[in-house]
Amino acid sequence: MTVLLSCLLVLVLLLAGPAFVIVSGTASTGVDWTRADRTPVGLAPDPAATPEAVVQVYAARALSWRGAFGVHPWFAVKPAGARAYTVYEVIGWRLYRGLPVVSVSQRAPDGRWFGSAPTVLAELRGAAAAAAIPKIAAAAGRYPYAGEYRVWPGPNSNTFAAWVGRAVPELRLDLPSTALGKDYLGAGLVARAPSGTGWQVSLFGIAGLLLASEEGVEVNLLGLTVGIDPLDLAVKLPGIGRLALRAAAPPPVPTVGEAAPPSGP
Repeated sequence: MTVLLSCLLVLVLLLAGPAFVIVSGTASTGVDWTRADRTPVGLAPDPAATPEAVVQVYAARALSWRGAFGVHPWFAVKPAGARAYTVYEVIGWRLYRGLPVVSVSQRAPDGRWFGSAPTVLAELRGAAAAAAIPKIAAAAGRYPYAGEYRVWPGPNSNTFAAWVGRAVPELRLDLPSTALGKDYLGAGLVARAPSGTGWQVSLFGIAGLLLASEEGVEVNLLGLTVGIDPLDLAVKLPGIGRLALRAAAPPPVPTVGEAAPPSGP
């Protein structure tokens, strides 16, 4: 009985964050996806005024009830001199139409995700971005779950983001605790952290542990993440995300001619 009560208490604590998100109206629950706002929010540099290469990684709350638990991420890239961005992401409904879940499009790079405004998780400019763009394209092409999609525990859009992050460690991609599915490793048990600055172990994305200088310490229970980031004096909670005593340092943005930021711990 004591064990059962302890398990129930842990479950209640894990679901408290998502419940708060629903009550607070943070997630876009009840939104009609056919009428949802998809307009840009002004975070992407204008290609006409930005000749250098640009890479940005975005995330926004997922549509409907899923937004209480997680976000939808995507990669937006613009080679030097290009007049438009290319967006790489995983979209589950494509599978139901007989298409691979990996989508490559030229939609607005910083468009709202069905009403939810995105934030920038990582960014590269100039030479660093130019070197990363073909790596992102290659990683998207090698994604091992192009014919699979599961909201929980994965593989899903966050599994894809973590996969690309590991392939492009210069992004130092610190996916939020709300990136449900980022810890799904398939049949594997051990992998690099998505930031490339540490390691993680995971059992089918349901239980695991991550240790990295970028992410800090994260524990995955039932696909939900609880963690501590000592460098930023922050805690990571399911549904709610990151709570920090001080703002996280902005992602490095190398300019033309600069070397990429270090990829190791």
